[in-house]
Amino acid sequence: MNIEQVRTANAPAAIGPYAQAVTAGPWVFTSGQIPLQPDGTMAGTSVEEQVTQVLANLDAVLQAAGSSRNQVVKATIYLTDLADFDVVNRLYGEFFGDHRPARSTVQVAALPRGAAVEIELVALRAAP
Repeated sequence: MNIEQVRTANAPAAIGPYAQAVTAGPWVFTSGQIPLQPDGTMAGTSVEEQVTQVLANLDAVLQAAGSSRNQVVKATIYLTDLADFDVVNRLYGEFFGDHRPARSTVQVAALPRGAAVEIELVALRAAP
């Protein structure tokens, strides 16, 4: 099985020794996305602004990998404050619509660049 790195200019470049995502067979594994804009600057200070940017980044990475939000099977959300859960949950629900992937949400002590949220996804690639 070939493992290939996914790269797109429509999401921020990796800030370390990792890929934006990798594909392996029919699977897409995104790296965790924080609220960096494609140019590498932080998107806003509110949790709503940050989640919106994270989801836009994930959309871009999924598209570059030949997938889409409707192909996501698992999401993991990392929050620095679970008090933000309601906002994150609302925006997440709007993003996925009727599609309901499995999900875990955990509170963490800190995230890179002072972000309030990070989300990673596992998805299937679109059938050829």
